[in-house]
Amino acid sequence: MTAAQPAGPVTEGVRSLEVRWIFPGELGPPVAGWFGQFPARVESREDSYLLDPQLPGLSVKLRAGGMLEVKRYRGSPGVLDVADRARGRMESWQKWSFPFGPPSQGSGETAGWRPVRKRIGRFALAGGKIQARVPRLGEEPWCTVELTEVRTRGEAWWTLGFEATGPVGLLHGELEASAALVFAKSLPGGVELGTNDAMSYAEWLRRQHDAR
Repeated sequence: MTAAQPAGPVTEGVRSLEVRWIFPGELGPPVAGWFGQFPARVESREDSYLLDPQLPGLSVKLRAGGMLEVKRYRGSPGVLDVADRARGRMESWQKWSFPFGPPSQGSGETAGWRPVRKRIGRFALAGGKIQARVPRLGEEPWCTVELTEVRTRGEAWWTLGFEATGPVGLLHGELEASAALVFAKSLPGGVELGTNDAMSYAEWLRRQHDAR
């Protein structure tokens, strides 16, 4: 007879509510300057996404060559709509992370995996206010906001994403409050954040893979 394992972050995973817009081309100075109004931390890393075999409902990523992240899609609760500023489909996910080595010791693209180089500017909000630190899991709902420059297969893209984490019943409100604060000043240069450009990294890469 085996004793039941206690529930925890490893067995339950981390629940999140996310929305991300992805655009082709270089990140322009006007958008970078708009994001510069927030005290973001910047990091650079390379993530690799598993594209083959396709796993419906799952996103598998090797983060910076050291963590394996598995995300399960749990549906969409609706559309985030900030009047005249942004509109995109929200996605609910459950994520597990494990220490893991790279898929191979060689350099370059490994069969079935797509490397994506990222330069990420990131800050966090909780209760509608920018936080100097990220709250610990379970303390309170909070939302991470990212503006990311992306390169894959020699092509430049950029993304703007929101990820709310914390008690499941509070994620929707936290995401909406964070978006309202961030979009209090609209993006410059006529940039429109619409539903056609809103998708996860996994969906974006899968579309590219299928098109090829």
